[in-house]
Amino acid sequence: MNKRGTILIAIILVILTATFAYGYFPNQDLEGTIKVSGAWALYPMMVEWAEEFQRIYPKVRIDLSAGGAGKGMTDVLGGLVDMGMISREIYPEEIQRGALGVAVCKDAVVPTVNKGNPVLNDLLTRGIKRRTFMDVWVSGNVTSWGEVVGRPEVKAKIHVYTRSDACGAAETWANYLRCRQEGLLGVGVYGDPGLAEAVKNDPFGIGFNNLNYAYDNSTGKPIEGLMVAPIDLNANGQVDENENFYDTKAKLLEAIATGVYPSPPARDLYVVAKGEFKGLAKEFVKWILTGGQQHVSQTGYIQLSKEKLAEELKKLS
Repeated sequence: MNKRGTILIAIILVILTATFAYGYFPNQDLEGTIKVSGAWALYPMMVEWAEEFQRIYPKVRIDLSAGGAGKGMTDVLGGLVDMGMISREIYPEEIQRGALGVAVCKDAVVPTVNKGNPVLNDLLTRGIKRRTFMDVWVSGNVTSWGEVVGRPEVKAKIHVYTRSDACGAAETWANYLRCRQEGLLGVGVYGDPGLAEAVKNDPFGIGFNNLNYAYDNSTGKPIEGLMVAPIDLNANGQVDENENFYDTKAKLLEAIATGVYPSPPARDLYVVAKGEFKGLAKEFVKWILTGGQQHVSQTGYIQLSKEKLAEELKKLS
């Protein structure tokens, strides 16, 4: 085969690869800027999607910033960005203002404690009941670590942390505890990284984090200095075998995907536009729901089902 034939075959292979990978032929004429802001929960995934999309379409620039789901919603409804990243359900009043949400992947919020917690072994074997979480964060009736694990002789006080910014993680965790974010007790800390850092530096601390801020994506283990507190799902006072899936991120992802980890705090993550997705933003979201899904699991999130993806794609029509 001559050199010209070899080049032709190579070009065909590139086109076929793009077709199978992205669900349509890449339009290399795409150019312009997409502005995105919002939830910390979706930020690492959006960074991966943005980098890959810009690699395919080098004339496209994606300006991306985190700051919480509340900021993302405010920015998109105020016309400051093309898309908001939202890590909670869209409120009816936001829909009335024109918010259109498209689910793009799944993750979860997890309760976190310090690795030096005075009753860590008890926590890992007994877990924490939802009722107890409510007594810590909502009513304030439980104030010591001994009360959490049924050891009244342990008087160490619980240092409760929450988020200071309007965010999906806090709203999702509050929903699990049957309240709203405003009803959560604790010292307010800004952002997912900040809350993880606060608990990591406090042996008596308890907090909550989006999955990708509680686990190290390179090792699959909890971030150094943190532990994910097991939830005693059936409230029988122990972590049963089918509840023991927190030691690695992969195990927890499987529990979320199969519905064993409860919803909430497992949840869909959304991108939101005002009215409708238009132009470049529409092309970007279309790609996210097709070719972009191949990057979801490797970035530490959970893909939506084929049926759910098809449902979300219809929203772009």
